[in-house]
Amino acid sequence: MIKFGHIEYLFLIGLIPILILLIFLFRRWQRKTALNFTTENLQNNLYLRKSDIREKWKYTLQILAVLFLILGLTNPQIGTNLKEVKRDGIEMVIALDLSNSMLCKDDIGLSRLRRSKQAISELIDNLKGDRIGLVVFAGEAYTQLPITSDYSVAKMFLNTVNTETIETQGTNLSAAIRQSVKSFDLDNEFNKSIIIITDGEDHEEGALQEAKLAAEKGISIQILSVGDTNGGLIPIINGKGYQKFNGYKIVTKPNFPFLDTLSNYGNGRHINANDSEFGLKQLFKEISEIEKKEISTMKFTDYSDRFQLFLFISLFLFLLELSVLKIKNNLIKKWMKR
Repeated sequence: MIKFGHIEYLFLIGLIPILILLIFLFRRWQRKTALNFTTENLQNNLYLRKSDIREKWKYTLQILAVLFLILGLTNPQIGTNLKEVKRDGIEMVIALDLSNSMLCKDDIGLSRLRRSKQAISELIDNLKGDRIGLVVFAGEAYTQLPITSDYSVAKMFLNTVNTETIETQGTNLSAAIRQSVKSFDLDNEFNKSIIIITDGEDHEEGALQEAKLAAEKGISIQILSVGDTNGGLIPIINGKGYQKFNGYKIVTKPNFPFLDTLSNYGNGRHINANDSEFGLKQLFKEISEIEKKEISTMKFTDYSDRFQLFLFISLFLFLLELSVLKIKNNLIKKWMKR
């Protein structure tokens, strides 16, 4: 089993395509700039001595060296022993609203979505023994992360979601509850809870019925609402100004009465977020009051660091790149003709 000691550095792999683009642009610039200092005829003669294959190999080695350096920074670790780990906890699925109205930041300072992600991250930091999954929803709902006890992976998946994750817009709470229920293994005896984080602008029917069905299966529904009664405007994604309907700016307000009713149907509680604590203390209290049962999982232990191997390979590739010249080797050609 492999895990990463610093999984946050894994995002640096996204720099590799940028590095490839920079190398491509540099080669074009180098060729074009050289013409300013030499004649085209002289440039062509010099170019005959260059080896395109060797140059491409040098850049390939550089890219691979950077890749292994990044992998070394993440500190890959290998578990050597598989043991049964027992701990008390519950299973929970967080259903996060990714509708455009979550971009509003007039009522709570930061955008509703950003504050929601901060709340989830803090919630994960306070979990001990519980298992967690992540469902995202707007007009549709999807399981972003199946239920797991690996909190670092949960935070990594959380960081990747935004309002563009789901194309179909809306706030389909019924689909969110239905998808969250599907995430659970209903055959086990663990107590289960769905935590919905939303501004409550439900545009679809059936949410109350889905909450009732979930409660009948022993799944409680806690709701953390974002925003206040004054509401706010929805900014245009990747643009200036605010979204409009029939020429008027759209004002988004949380539907608190509906969320109260929804949580009652789900045998849970509706908690409104505030600027200072964002409702987290109350949410922690509600979760702690759910009876925890012993969760037994098989887990790799005795992890050993393997970053040294990746850093060694990276250093070797850098040194190999330095030894490769960009010019053709005529001695090798003469030797091969013999």
